Amino acid sequence: MNCVFIQLRCEPGKTYEVADAIYEREIVSEMYSTSGEFDLMLKLYVPEGQDIGKYLNDTLLDIPGIRRSLTTLTFKAF
Repeated sequence: MNCVFIQLRCEPGKTYEVADAIYEREIVSEMYSTSGEFDLMLKLYVPEGQDIGKYLNDTLLDIPGIRRSLTTLTFKAF
């Protein structure tokens, strides 16, 4: 499994709806509301061998209300 962190910027007034939709899909390990440039931060695991971009597009980024995403890949835990 590949650990990926994703930050999401939502349309104004849609953050809670987006968070609820993500929670219902049961695809994230952790989800946080954040301050600053992005509204939500997610930690999820992409199955080994899956194309990360396609996986995120198919399972997460089609949720209405998401305006922008920033994906950070991880490589090694220390």
